[in-house]
Amino acid sequence: MCRNIRTLFNFDPPATEEEIRASALQFVRKLSGFNTPSKANEAAFHQAVDDVAKVAHGLLVSLKSDAQPRDRATEAAKARARSQRRFSNPWPAPSR
Repeated sequence: MCRNIRTLFNFDPPATEEEIRASALQFVRKLSGFNTPSKANEAAFHQAVDDVAKVAHGLLVSLKSDAQPRDRATEAAKARARSQRRFSNPWPAPSR
C-alpha cells in the first residue's frame, strides 16, 4: 500500500507536486486504513491529504544538504536491481 512513500529530498530535478501528493495520499491511506473512504469520511480524508502534502512540501523546501543531488534514473536502476535480487527464484526449475 505504501509504494509511493519514498525519499523525495535531494533529487535533481526536485520532487514534483504530483509526487508529493502521491506520497501524502499513500500516507493518509496507511494511517486511516482506507483505500477509498466512505462518503461520510471523504471530506476529512481529502483534507488530510491536502494538509500532509502542504506540510511535506514545506519540509522539502526547507531542508538543506551539502551532498550532491541524486539522479532519478540511477536510483530507479538501483531499485530495479534490488527488486530483481529480492524476487528472483533461488531454486532453478528442475530439468527434464
